[in-house]
Amino acid sequence: MATKTKPENESKKEEVPEEQVIMMEEQIEPELTIEDLPGVGPATAEKLREAGFEELLAVAVMSAQDLADQAELGEAVANKIIQSAKKMANIGGFVSGTALLERRREVLKLSSQVQSIDDLLAGGFETQALVEVYGEFGSGKTQIGHQLAVNCTMPIDQGGLDGDVIYIDTEDTFRPERIIQMSRGHGLDPDAVLERIHVARAYNSAHQMLLAEEIKRMSRGINVGMIIVDSLTSHFRAEFVGRGMLASRQQKLNRHLKDLKQLADVNNALVLVTNQVQSKPDAMWGDPTKPIGGHVLAHASTFRLYLRKAKGGRRIARLVDSPNLPDGECIYQVCEEGLRD
Repeated sequence: MATKTKPENESKKEEVPEEQVIMMEEQIEPELTIEDLPGVGPATAEKLREAGFEELLAVAVMSAQDLADQAELGEAVANKIIQSAKKMANIGGFVSGTALLERRREVLKLSSQVQSIDDLLAGGFETQALVEVYGEFGSGKTQIGHQLAVNCTMPIDQGGLDGDVIYIDTEDTFRPERIIQMSRGHGLDPDAVLERIHVARAYNSAHQMLLAEEIKRMSRGINVGMIIVDSLTSHFRAEFVGRGMLASRQQKLNRHLKDLKQLADVNNALVLVTNQVQSKPDAMWGDPTKPIGGHVLAHASTFRLYLRKAKGGRRIARLVDSPNLPDGECIYQVCEEGLRD
């Protein structure tokens, strides 16, 4: 009996590798957008985009009241949208430590270009983190902000983030002339660096919080690599005076920090905040200074760096708090070209 032979084209189909078929299917699968959320029509989607919500993750991490206020929706509608976004973005459940480690590989490191500081921070300043830098006046807090703003614009293979910088200035301390000096110190084009740094002056605490919300809209058109608030507590400290207003101040500060941390997570960006200090008159020994903001700021910060002056124009940076690094200190200098070992 004659045996049937498969047609030539059919045998070729069977020879397609399984890995290639899977890859083709993954390429065809469209990326989900806010229009894919159940109950979100064109009008609602437009409201969400106007409020700065372009991605599912940005919606999923909001509270119902906040989303309702910012997108001008009903709270019940906002809650349904958030729950749908959580399911579609797959952030509602527990994940294994292995999966979390894989997600951590997305974290980038911004080099300070100072070996001692980078060694202290195991390679540099992490994205998706809120870093607090505090110290007394003249300790170099603003200098670190300026230097990291310049470094952020550098390519990733050179220790930068190849991203734009959002700078919220509350004390009128941002100086483009200093950016030019630091850019030339690294051989960068000062005009190109300044073009990627977006500065806004905050005139009070309410304006400062509003500017943080405005970053959500700005991030639609630019690659935000870093957000700087210099200084975080200046307006809050001046406007909420006395113990009677302490609770209100801490609540607003906590809300502001929550918004900043959300921006860090959604944009895979670094948030750097500088902070003032106050004296402890009852301190009998040790350093009598402590940072403003209390436990609210201490818990919200991923990393805390304490800066102080030393002899010969040197500075000392001490790592006070970190989720995975030991405490330690390093010495560096602030010169005309920027921060140096």
